[in-house]
Amino acid sequence: MIVPMKKVTLLVLKKEQRHALKDLRSLGLVHIEDRPANGALINELRSEKNDITLAMSLLTEYLPKKEKKGVTPPSLLSEEDTLTFVDSVLSLTSSYKSNMEESARLSGEIASYAEWGEINTSDFTFLAEKGIYLFPASTSVKTYNSLPKDIKTILLGHGKTGVRFLIRSETNALPTDLPQDIIPLKLPETSVKALKEKLKSLQAKIASYKQEMTKMSAYLNSLHALDEVVSKKLQFEIVHDGMQTIDFGDQDDEERVRLVWLTGYIPCEDEAKLSSLAKEKSWAYLSQDPEEDDSVPTKIKRNKLVNLISPLIDFLGTVPGYTEPDISLWFLLFFGIFFAMIFGDAGYGAVLLLIAVILILKTKAKKQKVPTAFYMFGYLGFMTVIWGTLVCNWFGMPTEIVPAFLKKLAVPAIANFTPEDIRNQNQILLCFTLGLTQLMIAHIVSLFRNIKSPKFLADVGSLSMLGGMYFVVLNLVVDSQKYAINNAVLLAIGVGFALNFIFVNYSTGIVQAILESLKNIINMLLGVVNVFADIMSYIRLWAVGLAGGAISATVNEMAGPALGGVIIFAGVLLLLFGHGLNYIMNVLSVIVHGVRLNTLEFSNHVGLTWSGFKYEPFNDGGRI
Repeated sequence: MIVPMKKVTLLVLKKEQRHALKDLRSLGLVHIEDRPANGALINELRSEKNDITLAMSLLTEYLPKKEKKGVTPPSLLSEEDTLTFVDSVLSLTSSYKSNMEESARLSGEIASYAEWGEINTSDFTFLAEKGIYLFPASTSVKTYNSLPKDIKTILLGHGKTGVRFLIRSETNALPTDLPQDIIPLKLPETSVKALKEKLKSLQAKIASYKQEMTKMSAYLNSLHALDEVVSKKLQFEIVHDGMQTIDFGDQDDEERVRLVWLTGYIPCEDEAKLSSLAKEKSWAYLSQDPEEDDSVPTKIKRNKLVNLISPLIDFLGTVPGYTEPDISLWFLLFFGIFFAMIFGDAGYGAVLLLIAVILILKTKAKKQKVPTAFYMFGYLGFMTVIWGTLVCNWFGMPTEIVPAFLKKLAVPAIANFTPEDIRNQNQILLCFTLGLTQLMIAHIVSLFRNIKSPKFLADVGSLSMLGGMYFVVLNLVVDSQKYAINNAVLLAIGVGFALNFIFVNYSTGIVQAILESLKNIINMLLGVVNVFADIMSYIRLWAVGLAGGAISATVNEMAGPALGGVIIFAGVLLLLFGHGLNYIMNVLSVIVHGVRLNTLEFSNHVGLTWSGFKYEPFNDGGRI
């Protein structure tokens, strides 16, 4: 359920502002409304946090893959020493990047002299002092052969770029009448040998960077600790700077009263704690119900069973709005079903269930708190085992070799040993029925939310349209004779559309609602098509599950001959690789299809836009 909130306003004396905020943070229950805050200290703390975050990201890449046994991590550095350490990490990385760029430049420059040998600029300087001016250059053979006789050259050789030669001049400048395609060679600052030595030195520094960063990664614990401290300070200063000031009295009056105030939200169940604190500290305190246009955070309270879905919802980052319904229970139930149907294999489910059990037992053996995600994996594995058993699918094995007792647990109408056309038809029918059920639940939830308003009749109309469109879908996809489109079906769609058209936009009266619907007549008509499309979209459960089953069966067929011969090892590898790849593809399919049916089709029908944001109270944990 979405926890009811109270909007609270606190006023305190300006001189007690910091003490009051510390008391409020210790309470840790008020989600403070965001206010613009850009003070000098805030910008400084933000800069520090950015540097710390960057340093942690850089060092994490160089953490040793395996921790050495018996090695004790270094003790935490002081705050000042850690900040100095962060500067060292960033400075080292900056030098590393500069060295990499310079190394690339030198490598290119050295490569440009590859055909010229060990050129030394001092040699040309020495000859110039003796009155001999030589300029290395290159051009094509054709251009070189057509040079005027008054241009004196010394041919050095032919290479990939054409002819290499020296131009001899009477002055310390090239002749002005040279052909345009003659390319003078830019001499190195000193010599090619010096460039190579410099490159070698840079490469040594680059090679030592990884070693240095690996050593420094041992102090990541200090960076994490400092990050928490800076985050806490930053959070505090943002709230402090965002508080509004009220002055009572003239600005020049030394006895004027200065107050500061803030607005926030607190769960109704915790309001008494804030009220008690306000009385104890003599704060002015106002509590009221949130208004319609208030930006209220969402706090969701789930029981242990429904909370199994929280890791997935947290991963998606979706939060219902404060005034929207909490669909966690339905999300958990249907996502488990969709997951099972997309995987479609009891063997795959058993593997996931076994992994989840092992992870839970290992965590408990260490006397640590078991992550909710492990229980969620166990639930999903269990649901997959149930569905795979019902359809008699075990690692894609042919049903002829599946043990008899497992066949008895299957439902013949949808099992793999049933003729393909009958099985597919029944499974498709089941998908559409499942879709109808979920979408009807969505409108029933919406109906009860609107029960005090005539708007609930719009949901009655949607339920009627869903029922009619369900038979239209069955007529087109499953069996046109068995599921004929009769007058009852047309009446259900027509009456449903009429009720939805009249009441879906109801606010102040029926006339207002009809006029509003007429303004959106195109969308209203498309809504009928959308109902059809939404029911149709559930066929993806059958299609994706069928594809996964076909892949696992193909893998078995490919590995089968190898398992019975001398190359049994290759057969086992093929089985592991093939089924592992199929497992990964099924996970991606669940994310694309299983999640979509809940967050799009179902959510649209229940009126859920996922427009909310999390309730994050001002506390010692820090919220930025």
